Amino acid sequence: MPHCIIEYSAPLHAVLKPSQLISAVYNGAFNSELFENSEIKTRVIPFDNYQSGSVKVNFIHVVTKILSGRTLAQRKLLSQTILAELKMLNLSKTSLTVEIVEMERDSYAKVIT
Repeated sequence: MPHCIIEYSAPLHAVLKPSQLISAVYNGAFNSELFENSEIKTRVIPFDNYQSGSVKVNFIHVVTKILSGRTLAQRKLLSQTILAELKMLNLSKTSLTVEIVEMERDSYAKVIT
């Protein structure tokens, strides 16, 4: 845990590699000091088709799924440390957002085959 899913507008490929996004989000999650480095999972999904209101603005939206049980302060810290790393990418005219989603611990299942 956590599962960090990075959604972003595909035109950002002109100025940013997916690996840079993965590194930024990974570093943000690790810097929160809430997780061991081996627990942090990141993946990216580019979007060619999107719209924000009446305009087309580049975006990066990170959905970070964590098991339930963390305090509001811990969840806020996690979103802020990830956002701080995204801001260090120095992108212009790009919406940056981070969402923390709790997964119910009792119903979460995992197996490695």
